[in-house]
Amino acid sequence: MHTVFSRTHRPHFLGKAVECVARVHVPSGTMCQKAAVKHPSSQMPPCDYKPDSYQGMSKERLLEIRKQNCHPMTMKVTYYRQPVFIHQGHMQWLWDVDRKRYLDLFAGVATVSVGHCHPRVNEAAVKQLKHLWHTTAIYIHPQIQEYAEKLVSLLPEPLKVVYLTNSGSEANDLAMLMARLHTGNYDIITLRGSYHGGSPLTMGLTSNTDYKYPVASGFGCHNTMCPDVFRGVWGGSHCRDSPVQTIRECNCSPGHCQANDRYIEQLKEMFDTTVPHRIAAFFGEPIQGVCGAVQYPKNYLKETYKLVREKGGICIADEVQTGFGRTGSHFWGFQGHDIIPDMVTMAKGIANGFPMGAVVTTEEIARSFGKGLHFNTFGGNPVACAIASSVLDTIAEDRLQENCAVVGTYLLTELAKLRDKYEIIGDVRGKGLQIGVEMVTDKASRKPLSPEAMAGIFEDTKDMGVLIGKGGIYGQTFRIKPPMCITKDDADFFLAVFDQALQNYMDRR
Repeated sequence: MHTVFSRTHRPHFLGKAVECVARVHVPSGTMCQKAAVKHPSSQMPPCDYKPDSYQGMSKERLLEIRKQNCHPMTMKVTYYRQPVFIHQGHMQWLWDVDRKRYLDLFAGVATVSVGHCHPRVNEAAVKQLKHLWHTTAIYIHPQIQEYAEKLVSLLPEPLKVVYLTNSGSEANDLAMLMARLHTGNYDIITLRGSYHGGSPLTMGLTSNTDYKYPVASGFGCHNTMCPDVFRGVWGGSHCRDSPVQTIRECNCSPGHCQANDRYIEQLKEMFDTTVPHRIAAFFGEPIQGVCGAVQYPKNYLKETYKLVREKGGICIADEVQTGFGRTGSHFWGFQGHDIIPDMVTMAKGIANGFPMGAVVTTEEIARSFGKGLHFNTFGGNPVACAIASSVLDTIAEDRLQENCAVVGTYLLTELAKLRDKYEIIGDVRGKGLQIGVEMVTDKASRKPLSPEAMAGIFEDTKDMGVLIGKGGIYGQTFRIKPPMCITKDDADFFLAVFDQALQNYMDRR
């Protein structure tokens, strides 16, 4: 185990298989790139799909309206110095209004699970739209029951009761309420760096300054030290469940992780100093999403669940980003930790981008919620349920969980080679197609790469035809969470593009 005693640098972060042949893909309508920007030596994989011609407003007019009539936050979160104007999507591909094609490796923030406009899911949506758009849970329509039965068949006992919502924030908000009602306790613990939503309640669970406002919110929520084995105080070279480990040194004996022991000690100290003797819940992502695919020591969640239950709390797994086969080895992220939570929240990939979320829990906990009346106008909407049901079928029929394991492992191992090549890549981590690449000024200090440097690499990658995400407390991690249908050819193209973008940055520096 390697120990670091302090970390003082905290820059401000605003906003947040066939070998390819050699030549760069330049679709029609693309703007000429700056001469200084070099392009990769691999061709974008072919795609037979032909997008419709864009007939709408000009880019200038779209941007003008976005600035004048959309909330300023819409502009603040807009990616890129030269924004992408998306027009159409198909599977892992997106086209802009000028018909330039992009390989989408961020999937609308890990939300498009089976592929943009997947034909099978489209068919299910159209079929339902022709029969019934909307009614509520005050009437019995088949779609809620059919979907609930299908969903819980994929979860272990005793997780068999479903409440449908419209988003992950809403699901987590509801889970907080249910946990407090069931236990009779109030305090909830999460990990630093976590993201569980932006509602007034879930803002307390979320532990990232950029998502905080100077208003009262999240009473009773407490954040304990995140067991980040790369950037955290303790870490080593055998800690996490990933094909790629950190570059930190480790002197742990086989089967034992000293870093895990130290992080569990931090949690125990929180129990001794910060919360009452009885708590309501622990919220945890199996792999932290917004923080950049941060993984914990292998036994951390198992030991945490035991301690939380001893304090009267229930354990809640936030599967908004890790669920539905994305991690490859299991359908749910929590299964990779050998644990069974008392409650699971989910959204994003649940319906391939259609607004939907869910809370799944036990019969006992669900009964506690019946003390009052709770109603959701759009939760369990017939169209949402039909789409979500088709997504489950498509994951199975297209063997997408297996694809996540195969392509994800390949991508991780190849990215690790780039980590060894470039001093500015500090860590490559993740599982399946939930991947983070943490950027640093140098490996020894692990000081986060500057926002300006990150932006340059980010922009170059986009200009060469690949869309990825960013995350991390300091905005220092590239997030790779594509539609689960990507191929090894797609991975090879991205690797060539990313390699070139890194080389471009090194040349500029």
